[in-house]
Amino acid sequence: MSDLVLYAVFGGVVIVLLAIDLLVVHRNPHEVDVREAATWTAIWIGVAILFGAFLPVFYDGDLAGVRSAYFTGYVIEKSLSVDNVFLFLLIFSVLAVPKHLQHRALFYGVVGAIVMRTVLIFAGVALVDRFDWLLYVFGAFLIYAGIRTFLQRETHPDITTSPVFQRITRVLPTTDEYHGTKFFVRIDGRLLATPLFVVLLLVEFADLVFAVDSIPAIFAVTRDPFLVLTSNVFAILGLRALYFLLAGFAARMRYLKTGLSIVLVYVGVKLFTENISGIYHPTPLQSLAVIGAVLTVTVVASLRAAPLADDVPPSGIGPFGRPAEPAKEDDAAAE
Repeated sequence: MSDLVLYAVFGGVVIVLLAIDLLVVHRNPHEVDVREAATWTAIWIGVAILFGAFLPVFYDGDLAGVRSAYFTGYVIEKSLSVDNVFLFLLIFSVLAVPKHLQHRALFYGVVGAIVMRTVLIFAGVALVDRFDWLLYVFGAFLIYAGIRTFLQRETHPDITTSPVFQRITRVLPTTDEYHGTKFFVRIDGRLLATPLFVVLLLVEFADLVFAVDSIPAIFAVTRDPFLVLTSNVFAILGLRALYFLLAGFAARMRYLKTGLSIVLVYVGVKLFTENISGIYHPTPLQSLAVIGAVLTVTVVASLRAAPLADDVPPSGIGPFGRPAEPAKEDDAAAE
C-alpha cells in the first residue's frame, strides 16, 4: 500500500470517528458524567489497541518492532496528555465554562490539535532526517522539561495574567456571557466573539505548548512518520473523554506530575544517547515497560496519599473575572 493511500485511509478513519462523536453521540450538548466518560475512554483506548493490532499489515520486516514502537509511542503521548487535563480544568474554571459546553470546546480543540500536530510531526521528521544533531537538542530539551515539570509540580499557572489571555481579550471584541454553543454572535450590528471562542483559543495554545514536549519525546522510540502521527492522533482523540474522567480526581493526582517528569527525563536521556555508541539502548518494548511501571507507581501512590489542595478558582467567577451570569442559548444570531 502506497504512503498516500495509507494516510488517506487513516485520515478517513479519523474523520468518521470525529463525525460519530459530534453528530451522533454529542449532537445535543450535555454534561458528560463519569460513567459516559469512562465508557468513551475505554472505547478510544480500544480503538487505539485495535489499530495497533492490525498495524503490521501495512509493514514488512520486523512486525513485532513496529507494534511495540506504536504502543510505546501511544503510551508516551497518552501519559503526557494527562498534563493537559489539569490545564483544561484551570481554563474551564477560570472562564466559568458551563459543563454542557465543555465537550464542544474540547471537540474543536482536538480537531485543531490534530491539524497542528500533523504539520509539526512532518516538519520534525523532515528536520531530524536532514539534521541528526537535532536529536541532541530534543533530548536536552526533554531533560530540561522533565526537571521543570518536577520543580513546578505543585503550582498552577494564572491564566488571567498570562500574556496570551491578555492579548486575546485586548484585541478581540467579546461578549460578557456565553451564548450556547456559538463562537460568534451579532449584537447591535457588531460581530462579537463569545467567551467560548476565547476558551477554544486557549485550549489550542495549551496543546501547542504540550506538543513541543510530546512530539520530540516520541522520536526516542521511532522516527517513522506514520507511527508518530497515528500514536499522537489516537492519544489526542481520547483526550476529551479522559478529561471528563479525570477532572473530578485532579486533586487526588498528587504524584502524577512527578511521574510525568520522570518519563520526560527518561525519554530525553534515551533520545540524547540514541547515536552514541557503547551505551545500552533500551528497545521500544523495554521503554514501554519502564514508562508503564513509572505511571502505575505514581498513580497508585497518588490514590493512597492525601489529596492536594484545590487551587482552582471557584466556578462562581465569570468568564473575565466578573460574577458569573447564566449562559444564554440562542438569543442572538450566530455567524
